[in-house]
Amino acid sequence: MTGTIEYAELKDIKLDPLNPRLGRSLNGASLSQDEIYDRMKDWSLEELATSFLESGFWVHEAVLCVKEELDGEEELVVVEGNRRIAALKRLAKTFDGEDTSKRWLDIIDGETRPDDMFKNVPIIVVGSRQEIVSFLGFRHVTGIKEWAPPEKAQFIAKMIDEGGLSYRDVMRKIGSKTPTVQRNYIAYCILRQMDDIEDVVVQEVEDRFSVLFLSIRTSGVRNFLNLDPKFQVEPGEVYPPIPEKSIPNLVEFSRWLFGDQENSPVVNDSRQIEKFASVLASEDGLEYLRRVRKPSLDKAFVIAGGDQEEVYDLISTATVNLQEALTTIHFYKEDDRLKSVSKKMFSTALQIKETLGIE
Repeated sequence: MTGTIEYAELKDIKLDPLNPRLGRSLNGASLSQDEIYDRMKDWSLEELATSFLESGFWVHEAVLCVKEELDGEEELVVVEGNRRIAALKRLAKTFDGEDTSKRWLDIIDGETRPDDMFKNVPIIVVGSRQEIVSFLGFRHVTGIKEWAPPEKAQFIAKMIDEGGLSYRDVMRKIGSKTPTVQRNYIAYCILRQMDDIEDVVVQEVEDRFSVLFLSIRTSGVRNFLNLDPKFQVEPGEVYPPIPEKSIPNLVEFSRWLFGDQENSPVVNDSRQIEKFASVLASEDGLEYLRRVRKPSLDKAFVIAGGDQEEVYDLISTATVNLQEALTTIHFYKEDDRLKSVSKKMFSTALQIKETLGIE
């Protein structure tokens, strides 16, 4: 990316209708500048505005712009720096009496209108969005100013679908790992596919997109949805990711993981995803989820036999610890506290022996 710092009037700089932070449903929509501004004006802009009044709009924070057609006219559109421009616009509207929010009136209280800052905004004009795609990806997907999970996935999908890039190409541009890029893309394609399914509440899925992203790492979820088990699918072969015969499973998966108009999700925390995947891999666990009106994930997990491994691990760990204690316990034969806790251990061991029917 190359470019020279120039200066433009704030009124001539347009907010980006393709800004991923607008959300998937609005991104690329035919929104007017006023509509975009209304969406952005509450994006925690106060700190930026206060900083501008105290220190000015620093030249090294020049926003990146492209010249693109908006409403039939070539305009200067911000590609990187939309929050900063939105903060400046709200600050200007407050000084001009167009915004009467008490919080913003407090921000400008006692301040002189910084006309020069509104007339000389530092910008760098680039030839096209493609010139800065690597910069945006590194900054907002893997960098210090990360977008929310669905916004990251949308950006990655755009690089692949519109830029014709492979997973590895995207990885090189944004500094992420190839499997992460791949899972983001596949998860986003699943989200897009859900748009066409009437019984799925897509907004709930989008709001918890990171849960969808994490879930498809598990073999239980991939097998249930009939996804490629090893994810060895090139971008052009992904959509639609879920085959037609597995759409009913996708509807169930969405209801259990995200809920719908009538049902709360069975999975309430991303840490429960492995447990959920174990249930999906079990016929008994699935039968319970499908039969019970308000199923419990913990109960489904027990029915699926998922806690068997947990019990095995507990007993194995206890055995190892006892064996380790045995190497030095003879030094403390007269310790009453040790005798007391050992007595409880013997009692517990006898109960385990009786329960398992060990001779």
